[in-house]
Amino acid sequence: MNRMKVIKLNCVKMRRAIYLLSTVIVISGAVGALLLFNTLFKNNTTKGVSYVYIPSNSQYEELIDSLNSSKRVININTFKRAAAIEKFRNNIKPGRYKILEGMNNRTLVRMFKLGLQTPLNLTFSGNIRSLERLSAIISTRIESDSLSVYNVLNDKKLTDSLGFDSLSFPGMFIQNTYEVYWTTKPKDLIVRLHREYKIFWNEERRSKALQIGLSPKEVTTLASIVAQESNIKSEHPLIAGVYINRIKNGIPLQADPTIKFALNDPSLKRILYKHLEIESPYNTYKKRGLPPGPIVLPSPGVIDSVLNYSKHNYLYFCAKPSLDGSHSFASTLQEHNRNARAYHNAIRGLK
Repeated sequence: MNRMKVIKLNCVKMRRAIYLLSTVIVISGAVGALLLFNTLFKNNTTKGVSYVYIPSNSQYEELIDSLNSSKRVININTFKRAAAIEKFRNNIKPGRYKILEGMNNRTLVRMFKLGLQTPLNLTFSGNIRSLERLSAIISTRIESDSLSVYNVLNDKKLTDSLGFDSLSFPGMFIQNTYEVYWTTKPKDLIVRLHREYKIFWNEERRSKALQIGLSPKEVTTLASIVAQESNIKSEHPLIAGVYINRIKNGIPLQADPTIKFALNDPSLKRILYKHLEIESPYNTYKKRGLPPGPIVLPSPGVIDSVLNYSKHNYLYFCAKPSLDGSHSFASTLQEHNRNARAYHNAIRGLK
């Protein structure tokens, strides 16, 4: 009987021990789960939206410094623990990363680990007149500096491989907005923009250029002159028609914007006779036909205005005496001279 009591007592003790052990395991599991949740899944970023830039060849410690400097991570220690769990330390992916409100450590770590960077917009617009200016614009959107970009833009082997020379090459860059990654290498970007150029110059546009008797590069060059002659869109097809008539008749373009380009002085308000003496392939008073490259990056709209130019008999145009930026068009030199006198009289009346 005593033996039975001993056995029962031992069973009770064993059950209590098992219960206690189970309780400890459950509590430990709950604590572990809570720690894991706080480490991986709890929100760990402050309010707002910002970007962290991780340069190429960065180390883990530099990433941590960048996150600390951004002041967007609430608890950097839990981020480090999450990085250890995700085995993220020696495989830092450079890039531009978007930090959003309410991101957890697991999302952050995997974003950096997988290189899930956010693209940005590269926009070509306005009066871009040189490769230096192009380089400066591009370098504001990618990791490489403007000198590195400029050196690539001046790589003769690259330009030759794309079907351009140093003077016509700027015409490859179509004014538009492009999505790019901050880590994009300059050469890769140029090759990508060449694909965009070929997409723009589709079969329809190439066919229209062929009908005019110009190559796509020549159309772009003519469009660059038209763009500088007037800010009034409705005049662009008319002005393009004037220049195409002059080309067909073997008459020099005599385009003042090309003189400004040759003199490297876009702010020049009046073209004087002395300016017309400059020796330059862009002096369309001395050289017949089109200059060897664009004087500015024309917009797609101006390029299409050239391709769809107005068919007329005009060979001349000059600013109207209304001084509103519009132009008078003429078919004969006599008519043009009358228009020019009216304009100059209006200018004198302002003095």
